[in-house]
Amino acid sequence: MKRILLPVVLCGALLAGGCSNLTREEQTTLTGGAIGAAGGAAISALAGGNAGIGALIGGAAGAVAGNLKGKGYW
Repeated sequence: MKRILLPVVLCGALLAGGCSNLTREEQTTLTGGAIGAAGGAAISALAGGNAGIGALIGGAAGAVAGNLKGKGYW
């Protein structure tokens, strides 16, 4: 467990640091995609479908919605 904890923490820190210079539009697109993917996977798994396909569709829809929000359409 200890051997895997350090690489996971370092990867998380690198990913979080890579998002610090994003514009508002990029941040909302990324956030929307992540929330959509998680929601799509959860709904698909609960409905008895393929969670991967649900995550793909939800992530795409969330990214589009987040992008539109970032551009000020909502």
